[in-house]
Amino acid sequence: MKYISILLITILLVYSNKAWAGSTQTNVSGSNTAIEGNYTGGSTTYESGSESSSTTTSTNTSNIRSAPPTSNAPSYNSMTQDVCALGVSAGIQTFGIGVSGGKHVIDKNCERLKLARILNDFGMKVAAVAILCQDERVFESMIQAGTPCPIDGKIGSEAMGLWKLYDFERPDYKKYVSRMKKREEVNPVVTLPSDKSTDNKVNWKEPK
Repeated sequence: MKYISILLITILLVYSNKAWAGSTQTNVSGSNTAIEGNYTGGSTTYESGSESSSTTTSTNTSNIRSAPPTSNAPSYNSMTQDVCALGVSAGIQTFGIGVSGGKHVIDKNCERLKLARILNDFGMKVAAVAILCQDERVFESMIQAGTPCPIDGKIGSEAMGLWKLYDFERPDYKKYVSRMKKREEVNPVVTLPSDKSTDNKVNWKEPK
């Protein structure tokens, strides 16, 4: 009985030194390795049934925006100094579209001064004053000075009478009407009742 027990222990010790791994799983960040079959320590040896795989996926997305070309406004010149024209231009630029443009603008006040100067040089002083009176500031200053602007060949008091009669022709007509309304508020116009005694008909009888 003693020998049988020793024999069984010896057999167990002999067979317990060998281990066969059915499957070994090793997980490493970035890769998975599954080993099936025989494995020997020391140097790494993969036998039949082993498999190794590694997969890397990278996705890059770029959104690049660059500034569009600058929109240049065209240049406009007055060509000569004796022309009362000004060049005006402008431009606007966005990411989608750019627009620019320009034009000539006539300076009426400049024309008026040049024409008055030429007429005065020719000795036409009344005509020079008349063309300056087209400006409402000049017209108002002439009225305030008691020397109204010429109208229909009349000057002085005769011109003043015509301006009162045809006040709608004044270059400052809107301001003039507004000013007159304010004066009526300060000094109201008193309207007297009309005399109706003369409206009765008189019947004349022939003397006998």
